[in-house]
Amino acid sequence: MNRAEFSVRTAALTVFAAALILVALNLALPTHSAIHVPAYIVTLAGKYLCYAILAVALDLIWGFVGVLSLGHAAFFALGGYAMGMYLMREIGTRGVYGNPILPDFMVFLNWTKLPWYWHGFDMFWFACLMVLAVPGLLALVFGYFAFRSRVSGVYLSIITQALTYALMLAFFRNDMGFGGNNGLTDFKDILGFSLHAERTRAALLLASAAFLSAELLLCRALVRSRFGKILIAIRDAEDRARFLGYRTETFKVAVFVLSAMMAAVGGALYVPQVGIINPSEFSPANSIEAVIWVAVGGRGTLSGAALGAVLVNFAKTYFTSALPDFWLYALGGLFILVTLFLPNGILGALAFHRRGKSAETAANPVRAKGSLV
Repeated sequence: MNRAEFSVRTAALTVFAAALILVALNLALPTHSAIHVPAYIVTLAGKYLCYAILAVALDLIWGFVGVLSLGHAAFFALGGYAMGMYLMREIGTRGVYGNPILPDFMVFLNWTKLPWYWHGFDMFWFACLMVLAVPGLLALVFGYFAFRSRVSGVYLSIITQALTYALMLAFFRNDMGFGGNNGLTDFKDILGFSLHAERTRAALLLASAAFLSAELLLCRALVRSRFGKILIAIRDAEDRARFLGYRTETFKVAVFVLSAMMAAVGGALYVPQVGIINPSEFSPANSIEAVIWVAVGGRGTLSGAALGAVLVNFAKTYFTSALPDFWLYALGGLFILVTLFLPNGILGALAFHRRGKSAETAANPVRAKGSLV
């Protein structure tokens, strides 16, 4: 087992262990304890982990296939809307207007009946199915036509950005039936458990950590497999892979669909924790931020993508409260610094440093041993 594989496995275990510790410090200790973790920290950590899920999904398609998607926020948001629709149906008569079928925003807009595409979302299993099916189908159709036409490079990036922008404009419309500008909010519970209860928030954090850990291990297994080796070959020399008889567009579509569905699960876990989903989640800027997370952590490392998502969003939380006018400048400066001085990201730089140390040890073991004393 090489160091990269070890780091991914360690990252998966660390994520879940850290989530367990946060939950224990939140639920098991009284609020006056010095090491008690407040509920808002649990929610914030869950939000970061959902972003990390999106980052790992993007790293799979960008780091190992070479496809730079600037539209993965669309899949994240679609997963969030699917879960939001279930949460809205769960409100029932507890809404402002007390309608047992129609969500409040539909009553306000004088809708008389529930749209056909809202049917079934009163069942949790159906909502979970749609979380995967809708983004997966969109990715399948989009990927089929894009990769079959051999669209690549910057042109593919522009098309994916146009896709998420088009979806954002569509979801802003009130007649789409998704809440328009305000989106979906005022959620009450999930599976009968109050979303405002600390135990529910803790359970959602653990669910986010469990899926992120599973995603890391799944992607690790995938890239180590024969399928993964072909993906890397497509990334490095697609024409040669095609010459050897591989239908490269089929492989790219398959991994694009898988990446989209993983990003959608991140969105589905995100919504009940933040309490809202609106069209701004489709913003192309969100997709660009996700690319920055991956670049900062280390493209093609999986665990680095998750690390980058957590670090950048932690910095965003700090700067937007302490220095709100400078956050965008800080984000742009961070991307420039990473591009110039850490082209392989944080984990890539650490791996390079370790390789340098290993080479020094192999070349001069006596000197290397003396330097450690």
